[in-house]
Amino acid sequence: MSTAIDPAKHPLVNGGCPQWADGVGEDAFGPFAELRFVHEGQDGVQRLRWIPPGTFQMGAGADDREAYDREKPQHQVTLTQGYWLFDTPVTQAHWISVMDENPSKFDGTSHPVEHVSWHDAQTFLNRLNEQRSGLVLSLPTEAQWEYACRAGSDTPRYGDLRDIAWYSQNSKRKTHPVATLAPSRWGLYDMLGNVWEWCADGLRRYSEDPALNPADVSAGDARVIRGGSWALRARYVRCACRYALVPSLRYGTLGFRCARVQT
Repeated sequence: MSTAIDPAKHPLVNGGCPQWADGVGEDAFGPFAELRFVHEGQDGVQRLRWIPPGTFQMGAGADDREAYDREKPQHQVTLTQGYWLFDTPVTQAHWISVMDENPSKFDGTSHPVEHVSWHDAQTFLNRLNEQRSGLVLSLPTEAQWEYACRAGSDTPRYGDLRDIAWYSQNSKRKTHPVATLAPSRWGLYDMLGNVWEWCADGLRRYSEDPALNPADVSAGDARVIRGGSWALRARYVRCACRYALVPSLRYGTLGFRCARVQT
């Protein structure tokens, strides 16, 4: 799958800077937009990367010896709309600027916020959306998350694990500042490791049939988490690895990142 961006679907070709963004640009990874926020009197910036629409193979392939049954069968998924995605998990600084408190177990404003439930993430999203007309952030669906995580790769990970992820073998039992390891080919950091990331939907049952914009919000009360964390071994830190938790749970391994579908 190509990582090239179709000019006809480029988000900035005709529209310039969206009203919800504080700035836009383009670099070797592609287009980006920026949200600025203030934490303790200091300006902060959260970058969003443009994820183009496309088709990919979702789930674990037959040659993935680390895979669990819930990750199979691998199947074709098509996402018809491009979307913006935070290039890092939400940081403690960004969380505090919106929520005026910090639930995190590990201290560090540049670290990902953790100890947040799915419901907590919804509160953050609602408050941030209220601050900016037209922003309309949400959690990514599970399919959007895996498509972005793979960044055109069909292997279990989008790079060498020690280069891209904080996990049990290198984390020293804690989170680390975001964007300190190598990004993916789409300019996304910490898609694997550091903290699990909440997704919008429940644990969809996979089949071999092709799927179009899949999102199962009726698959029970639980919500999907993706990416593994600082506490887990390599088997859990793969693009296809998936779990689901009750949305009220809070752990020091649970965080999230935000998405905005381009309509």
